[in-house]
Amino acid sequence: MAHRIRTVEREFADSAPIRLVFAAEVSAPPDVVYRALADDVASWPSWFTAVTRATPTEGGAGREVRLRGGVRFRETIVAAEPGTCYAYRVDESNAPGLRALLEEWRLTPEGSGTRVRWTFAADGTGPFRFVLSLARAGLGRSFRGAMRRLDARLAAPVP
Repeated sequence: MAHRIRTVEREFADSAPIRLVFAAEVSAPPDVVYRALADDVASWPSWFTAVTRATPTEGGAGREVRLRGGVRFRETIVAAEPGTCYAYRVDESNAPGLRALLEEWRLTPEGSGTRVRWTFAADGTGPFRFVLSLARAGLGRSFRGAMRRLDARLAAPVP
């Protein structure tokens, strides 16, 4: 059953009780990576395999996301800065123990490519925090795999 969670703003990425930060490089320039993140939301499952469905809502101001295992999120975009930053908070979820969640994708030019930094900022009950601490390594692997697949997707010629 979905429940409303605490509304947070972008600053939560720096102040959340739980902050998981991962980084990777992709060979595409920041504006191309940004478009894949923010404008081509429906393609997320093709490169981020933890995501089974992603749908823009409210004319692009929000998203509905489903993850493997059945977790669902209804999100609001809180930052859409082309080539630089894409961030969203979760407003409603069925994840037990989740109290607040914001994800921020920072893009920085790196040579001819982009350094992608993903911050997973959350708050939750004690059991939620414990499970998330155990999941840190898995989230890191999932992110790195997603960046490899996104890199390959963005490098592939358009038919």
